[in-house]
Amino acid sequence: MHALPGEVRRELRRLGRADLVVGIPSFNNARTVGHVVETVAEGVTRYFPGLRGMVVNADGGSADGTPEAAGAARVPDPVRVVCTGYEGIRGKGSAVRAVLEAAQLVGARCCVLVDADLRSVGPWWVQRLAGPVLAGQADYVVPLYVRHKYDGTITNNLAYPLTRALYGARVRQPIGGEFGLSGALAGRLLAKPVWESDVARFGVDIWMTTTALCEGARVVQAPLGVKVHDPRDPAGLGPMFQQVVGTMFSLLAVYPFRWRQVRGSQPVPTVGDPVEAEPEPVPVTVSALVDRFREGQRVHGGVWGRALGADVREQLNRAAELGPAGYLTERWWARLVYDFAVAFHRDDLDPDAVVAALVPVYFGRVAAFAEETRELDTAAAELVVERQAAVFEEEKTRLVAAWERL
Repeated sequence: MHALPGEVRRELRRLGRADLVVGIPSFNNARTVGHVVETVAEGVTRYFPGLRGMVVNADGGSADGTPEAAGAARVPDPVRVVCTGYEGIRGKGSAVRAVLEAAQLVGARCCVLVDADLRSVGPWWVQRLAGPVLAGQADYVVPLYVRHKYDGTITNNLAYPLTRALYGARVRQPIGGEFGLSGALAGRLLAKPVWESDVARFGVDIWMTTTALCEGARVVQAPLGVKVHDPRDPAGLGPMFQQVVGTMFSLLAVYPFRWRQVRGSQPVPTVGDPVEAEPEPVPVTVSALVDRFREGQRVHGGVWGRALGADVREQLNRAAELGPAGYLTERWWARLVYDFAVAFHRDDLDPDAVVAALVPVYFGRVAAFAEETRELDTAAAELVVERQAAVFEEEKTRLVAAWERL
């Protein structure tokens, strides 16, 4: 089964070879997608004038005219724009699969992925994401952003610290949305039998990053400055959280030979000069997060009781009673995440129910983080994120010991 429709595959064969493909997964992004298409096309011609470039918009059935807006974008010759739907599970991962298939069909040396809701994208982003791959310096390029302290709460509180502790690499934005991949790595990813799982949805970013780290790809980070997109209040990120975390937990069983032997972490090389900028504020509704956390105790208390160790369970109940601030600290959060990660693989528990039960605790942790960093600027809040990541490393022995008892 392919994600790209047959007629699009035939069109790509007719268009012939492209050296650099920039893919834009989209869903109801008519307001911004045209700007993104025009900007990345300019980046291809400005920074890689000797290469044949192509922009592929893979849309998930938008009802607002997104494909039409992408197709109407004005791009410089000789960049070609292909707009297509995709087949399979509806989600970002299926769109990424379609882009990677397109890159393979045209024999691309490099494939760049960018989100369709970007407002801060510049032509130079293409150079930062594709340049290390085309120069033979990297197989996989992840973005390095300056983000507001309440933007990227899934990244800050789970994807970054857990990836760092598990695989020993300080990839600051493992689910950043923008990536550069070699053609060879794209082919390897396409061959994996994962495209009917949460990887087909919002699990795709963390899956690509983890696969790259665990299978020997050369990974670097590219400073891209501020990411201005359509952020959402953390209280509305439950479904995305479930898909990202479900994928992360599933990968524990794929790469145990890697994460069980890792101790500590190392920086990931950065290619390109840092970009100094101040991000736009992102709102967070602490009261709503606390309400959802406490509601989670009522709905998921049974799973909490079965999944968690007695020490964590007692602390979590105290946090639900008195409020997460000061109780759901980074150390208790790390221990709790590791208990849930093991519970996900237990025969006596439903993995979907385990991840669902973790969602309200995530809301509680974000509320505690928000209270702790309320008066802090971006740089100071970043130190709190780094401290939490170090705690995940320190507490990893809890995961290793529990895994051995499964």
